Amino acid sequence: MTEEALAWEWSAADLAALQRFLEEQGISEGPLTTRQIGDGHSNLTYLVSGSRQVVVRRPPPPPLPPGAHDMLREARLLQGLAGTGVPVPEVLATAQADEVIDVPLYVMSHVPGPVVTTETPAPLADPACRRAIGESMVDILAKIHHVDWKAAGLSEMGRPEGFNGRHLARMRRLVADEQGRPPKAFAEVDGWLEAHAPAESGATIVHNDYRLGNVILAPEPPGRVAAVLDWELATLGDPLFDVGNFLASWPVAGEPMTPTAELGAAVLEEGYLTREELAARYAEITGRDLSELRWYTTMALWKLAVLFEYKHRRTKAGLGDEYFADPALVTSFLDRAAATADI
Repeated sequence: MTEEALAWEWSAADLAALQRFLEEQGISEGPLTTRQIGDGHSNLTYLVSGSRQVVVRRPPPPPLPPGAHDMLREARLLQGLAGTGVPVPEVLATAQADEVIDVPLYVMSHVPGPVVTTETPAPLADPACRRAIGESMVDILAKIHHVDWKAAGLSEMGRPEGFNGRHLARMRRLVADEQGRPPKAFAEVDGWLEAHAPAESGATIVHNDYRLGNVILAPEPPGRVAAVLDWELATLGDPLFDVGNFLASWPVAGEPMTPTAELGAAVLEEGYLTREELAARYAEITGRDLSELRWYTTMALWKLAVLFEYKHRRTKAGLGDEYFADPALVTSFLDRAAATADI
């Protein structure tokens, strides 16, 4: 299967069905135009313009791994977060498979503002705004971890007990051989993680991909997070998983860049907080002990190596996105994981 075969766009029939659906839901009227937004390597996100601008999320085209890309689960999570102080778009409508198109989808409000990756746009591009953006990201992460997920009706989202060891084992299975052994290149970091796995630091909502490129910033100063996006991997578990992933995605000048760090290269500009400042602010706000943070950051990098290796194998088999064809992407994560663990 080619990269082109994995692409998807709205046909005239699908667009007409979406127009009918939005009109029936009282969301928008009249003809629609669509524009894909986001990086396109996961769930597909479209800015849909009619009498009102909204955003539509749908899973990528098949074939998909079992249980992946549960759109309606993601929508339920956003609905549960409404009113908690975590800034998220409003879910306006959901649709089962074949109700609008052949897969589930949901419609959410459009939150104006930039998604920053490699460069901070004006008028946020000054040191004070950049610092405020970093502070806001830490503050919002702390709010996510403060949500009473039981009161929010989100108990079904995961099993926090035994999360660390279970998560390590589940990720290993994606690339292990028939005897359960990880590939040779993964083995050293895998063994270190197994030997040093800490007990859970708590039980909270875990975004699982919290980084600069997954938030919308308010378009005007001061710098702040206007909405947190891409909740498809969210679960219940150890909040320090998010902290480790967040820091692993935050590049440092002079350090080799992973693909995830490249998507946050803007933070190398003057004013953004350092990793140490981010961690210190999180610890101050939450009171959590970060003495085991190296394990969580190493785990985040190793996990990304596993996911990229899994997708690399699917691409080699003709079933995946050509973006993952380069094995050097996997190596970059493994090298950073080994360096972080100091092994």
